[in-house]
Amino acid sequence: MQPSSLTETADTGAKAKALRLLASDIRALRKARGLTLSRLAEKLGRSVGWLSQVERGISLPSLSDLRALANQFSVPVSLFFAQAGDDDSEHEVIVRAENRRLIAGGDAGVVEELLSPDLCGSFAIIRTEFAPGRELAEPAQRQTEEAGFVISGQFEIEIAGIWHRLSPGDSYCVRRKPFRWRNPGTETAVVLQVMSPPVT
Repeated sequence: MQPSSLTETADTGAKAKALRLLASDIRALRKARGLTLSRLAEKLGRSVGWLSQVERGISLPSLSDLRALANQFSVPVSLFFAQAGDDDSEHEVIVRAENRRLIAGGDAGVVEELLSPDLCGSFAIIRTEFAPGRELAEPAQRQTEEAGFVISGQFEIEIAGIWHRLSPGDSYCVRRKPFRWRNPGTETAVVLQVMSPPVT
């Protein structure tokens, strides 16, 4: 086999791997939001057949399709651009620091990175940075169990109406209760979170 053929084969393998990851993430996001194939296809203005092929890794959605999907799932479009590693043995088991995918890009003073290989497991691991003074003003409630570990900075979380102040080394757990958060400090707070199921 010529060197150029080897390169083409490697490129084809990497593209196929990225397509499979994209397909599984789209399917996981749809299911996490309780959407059927037909309902999501209707929202996107696409056919059920097309969406089914996307979720099976047969069809590659265009950039405009990815933007529409990101809008429906309320995630940044960058989430869909996985950085596939070169080592096949690491696929679905290892995430290198340079290959983390962005879930939230910092527009609201929050940066979230997915540390899990994908969104298809029973839980997701997320590294979140909260800018100084940022807060979630209105309580949120998700049908999940979530735990957090404060790595650095000051972090406050209100769970079921009670505020808790956390410092580095402290942790918390929220089980399907209303919560909101704030960073009362002058430095970025970094929190490692685990969420089950992985609803971003």
